[in-house]
Amino acid sequence: MFGAVTAFDNPVRAHDLARRLKIIGEPNRLRILDLLMQGEQCNCEMGETLGMAANLISHHLSVLQKEGLVDARRDPDDARWIHYSINRAALDGLNQAFGAFFDPARIQPRHPACPPVSSFIPVQDARVAPR
Repeated sequence: MFGAVTAFDNPVRAHDLARRLKIIGEPNRLRILDLLMQGEQCNCEMGETLGMAANLISHHLSVLQKEGLVDARRDPDDARWIHYSINRAALDGLNQAFGAFFDPARIQPRHPACPPVSSFIPVQDARVAPR
């Protein structure tokens, strides 16, 4: 086998990271997370700021809550209002996971195992035959 063992050879770990990327990679969810980084918000505030319908924001907040990225709390004076905020522990976990994966220190010099070194021609020296 040619490949070296990597930090993400574990399929469960790779699947988890990919799932998280998919969840936060949706543009509206990124916009919601960005807004929540400014502090706690209610759905109506987010809708006004983002120009999105309340039901669409609720859908995305639900996905983010299921992933544990967003916390919700009911207003103590009026239970009809729900306030949303970033789950700091989950954010720390994301930073650790993505930081570990995208750490530039992981980039290692590599010498391909194929073709044999004797037949290796650097790309800048390669010439394409005319047709």
